[in-house]
Amino acid sequence: MGARTKRLVFLVHRWTGIAGCLLMALWFVSGMVMLFVGYPKLTPAERLAPLPALAADCCLAAPPALAEAARAPGAVLALTTLRGEPHYVVRGAPGLPARAARTGDAPPALTPAAAVAAARAFAPGMTAHYAGELQEDRWTHARGLNAHRPLHRVDLAGDAPTTLYVSSVTGEVVMDAPRWQQRWNYAGAWLHWLYLFRMQSVDPVWSWLVIGLSALCTVSALAGMLVGIWRWRFRGRYKSGSRSPYREGWMHWHHVVGLVFGVFVCTWIFSGLMSMNPLGMFGPTHGRPDVAAYQGAGQSPPDALAPAAVLGTLQASGFQAVELQWRWLDGTPYVLAQDARTGTRLVRASASGLRVFQHWDAQTVLDAARRLFAEPVTTHAVLTDHDAYYYARHAEAMNGGLVRGLPALRMDFADPDHTRVYVDLQTGEIATSLAASQRASRWLFYFLHSWDTPQLLAWSTTRDGVILLLSLGGIVVSVSGVVIGWRRLRKQAH
Repeated sequence: MGARTKRLVFLVHRWTGIAGCLLMALWFVSGMVMLFVGYPKLTPAERLAPLPALAADCCLAAPPALAEAARAPGAVLALTTLRGEPHYVVRGAPGLPARAARTGDAPPALTPAAAVAAARAFAPGMTAHYAGELQEDRWTHARGLNAHRPLHRVDLAGDAPTTLYVSSVTGEVVMDAPRWQQRWNYAGAWLHWLYLFRMQSVDPVWSWLVIGLSALCTVSALAGMLVGIWRWRFRGRYKSGSRSPYREGWMHWHHVVGLVFGVFVCTWIFSGLMSMNPLGMFGPTHGRPDVAAYQGAGQSPPDALAPAAVLGTLQASGFQAVELQWRWLDGTPYVLAQDARTGTRLVRASASGLRVFQHWDAQTVLDAARRLFAEPVTTHAVLTDHDAYYYARHAEAMNGGLVRGLPALRMDFADPDHTRVYVDLQTGEIATSLAASQRASRWLFYFLHSWDTPQLLAWSTTRDGVILLLSLGGIVVSVSGVVIGWRRLRKQAH
């Protein structure tokens, strides 16, 4: 490599490092916090835990308007408890209000008093105070909340102060943000993701700011690795007796620690850039699975799947359902029941009456799933353990709210995107669909950033300890770079 090229790399590292080292230091510190405290989210376990068991005589049949709306792909008719009373609600169909299950009437517009009542039902025993209506704040950027906006904020006082967000559409709690989690997040996810610059759930300015800064820091880290290798004497030593030419403390430590931890600094900054999906490079390009064809939804569920019959059958089997969801698979209607501990049961009508079972037969799901794409299934397998693309994380992780039940059916399709689909056999739901580019993103982002293979996650204590140690190395590299950059700027100024 020529002297001019090397000089250019030196200059790139020097000036991008001055611009980016403080940001990289903040990223490493906040990343260490995120290892233990995640961004606020309402997990399925948190949502279901406070719900009471549904009584067999609680409800009339669902209103026809809701049953019709639930036929849309991705929409689900659910029977759950809102504000202490059973209600029907259509999930996945924005703008549809809940309906009281005892009367079929639409509840009145959500008032502050009703929002407080919903909060008290969610967290009994705590003092609730209405804190206003809002479209979005620093904890509610998730696009999944768009269907529920505006949101009503309710503050809970007690042993564990918490902020709850209540949907103005359905009246259910859709987000909880404990006060301790909020405080840690200012040094964690909120800082790590630069949410101080994010104004709304879809914010192109924020997205490109993060992409630009991540790219800048990636270039700086790569240039630093090259400079560090060029200046290190693998054979022989400098006159000082050291293999590094730098005698001054900060420069010496920046060089030596940068060589030791530089690979991890590069991969973490680069994977952070990949998390933003720059230029949409990781999305499917030839279409998504045809969920409607997979479901084959009919006109309406049969009378045999009426709530009283379903709940009576479940209770006779010893299962206390807190929520029912009417679903379709290959034109066959069924009910997915969940209890307060996230346990599930499936209920189907048969010639001998209602039948309760724990999971779908894999062949039945495979026959339905062949309709997801025009192209055939090339391989399939039933998973009894998680694999590298279908796995569960602890609740604090970024995707810790995702349910990855087992057994699951994995299918690879011959479509142009070489899509892989996973169906949770406990629910019959398509848990995730990944084009080849999305599977590449899994390694370039999730793996490089979080070391999240099932095998590494099983060694959680060791994994966390190694990540913390490497993060400390990244902090030393970044902070020493900040000091060196500050000194150079002062020198330039004089």
